[in-house]
Amino acid sequence: MTTSPETTPFPFDPATVARNLYAEVERIGKAYDAGVKIASGKTTAKVAQTPKEAIWALNKTILYRYYPQAPVEKRKRVPLLLVFALINKPYIFDLRPGGSFIEFMVQQGYDVYLVDWGAPGPEDSHLTFDDYALEYLPRAIRRMQAYCGQHDFSMLGWCIGATLAAVYAAMRPDDGLRNLILLTAPIDFSNKGAMGPFPKWLKDDYFNIDAILQQTGNYPGEMIDVGSKLLKPVENLVGNYLRLLDNLDDPKIVESWQAMNTWVSDGVPFAGAAYRQLVVDLYRENRLMNGTWMMRGRPVNLGDIKASLLNIIARQDHIVPPCQSETILDRVSSADKQQIIMPGGHIGIMAGSGARRGLWPQIDAWLGDRSV
Repeated sequence: MTTSPETTPFPFDPATVARNLYAEVERIGKAYDAGVKIASGKTTAKVAQTPKEAIWALNKTILYRYYPQAPVEKRKRVPLLLVFALINKPYIFDLRPGGSFIEFMVQQGYDVYLVDWGAPGPEDSHLTFDDYALEYLPRAIRRMQAYCGQHDFSMLGWCIGATLAAVYAAMRPDDGLRNLILLTAPIDFSNKGAMGPFPKWLKDDYFNIDAILQQTGNYPGEMIDVGSKLLKPVENLVGNYLRLLDNLDDPKIVESWQAMNTWVSDGVPFAGAAYRQLVVDLYRENRLMNGTWMMRGRPVNLGDIKASLLNIIARQDHIVPPCQSETILDRVSSADKQQIIMPGGHIGIMAGSGARRGLWPQIDAWLGDRSV
């Protein structure tokens, strides 16, 4: 028995197939348009959008204060100062609306300030960690204290910004620092076997820092960027763009990628004398942890740190591995100290898509009770 053509059911609905085909063509078209715009540089990411004002400046360095957003009754008394590294720009703290740590903290009622070190010019090649930690930073802090009318303050340092914050906390323990948050802090350079390739790359046998700085003055930001990317070349030079290609039809993912790529590509030179200290005093000789790092004629003694301390480590950090950060708790004199290890990398832990649900609330929970 055969079935007549009139009663044979289609295995699919032609109308549904047509709609799905049209939707896929439209998706591919949008992805193609987005890819062309990104490749041509016609799209720009909106970064650093949280409203702020500059309240102090010295040379290239600027101190910003962010406008309060929380009701008066929810605002914290103790101000929070953010200190980023001497590499890249500090708007990673304020990457984009909805993905901004500063925006989040202002909404929780914190009085937030940010040190922007600026981009050193050839005339700044003499600047050292001493200058940044014991000249620029104290003067910015005094201005913040006068502006907000509070002596006590909290400070969060990220990456080399955490190194600077630790130096300040050790050398100026009685100048009002109540709470210290160190985020992925390069402090201990003793375990070179667990620090990845940086210690080998920076050995005197392969890296003549004095010859380089004689030619460049400051260490170029482009060279820092290349060095960081070569730690994970496949991930940074291939995988990053493959993820973008897979999501070109998703505007939110594209916007997030553009913001992060804008920041990664927006490097600044590293002041020559300070970079030499990083290579020689820290990477090669581990002077900070050994207590032999001299600044302004005095050794930097981590044991002099007595502020409440929150030490944050990124478990998958390949730039500042956990071994460089975790030992500081044994050195400080702080009676109130805590360490947390979060999943994630050096940047993603604080600026990734999961930071709003992960690290930020933990920082707020720790700092909130200590800011009243």
